Amino acid sequence: MAEAVLRLRAGELGLTEVSSAGVFASSKAHPVDKRALAVLEQRGYGMDRRWRSRKVRPEDFDTHDLILAMDRQVLRGLRAMKPAVSPARLGLFLAGMTGLGLDEVPDPYYGAGSGFVHVLDLIEARVHTWPRDAAVFHKSVTA
Repeated sequence: MAEAVLRLRAGELGLTEVSSAGVFASSKAHPVDKRALAVLEQRGYGMDRRWRSRKVRPEDFDTHDLILAMDRQVLRGLRAMKPAVSPARLGLFLAGMTGLGLDEVPDPYYGAGSGFVHVLDLIEARVHTWPRDAAVFHKSVTA
């Protein structure tokens, strides 16, 4: 979901490339969840129906300068995978946001459809308060 929102807003956020991958994703590529797709479309975001999930690859740490995790468990997984010589900076997607009462994006997959609405609300809130300095994402983040 974040990929769809960030792709649409990439130019104004100063992003040149946006992609998504999972640390704990299956090796089998899965299509976007229909509930996520429905919520995205209700809010006017397009998602290529050919999109498939994928696992984080070692080369991702060389081709991306900022890799954001939705929660601490994923952040720990990214830190464990990151090559020592990689220039990639790691952080939490919601880092530095105040007033939410949380700093992790919950995984809506095993819950009700309303969980996808909540996740999209969080993603949009982050985009509306996107920091000018990406250091916010990895300052004092502990996994």
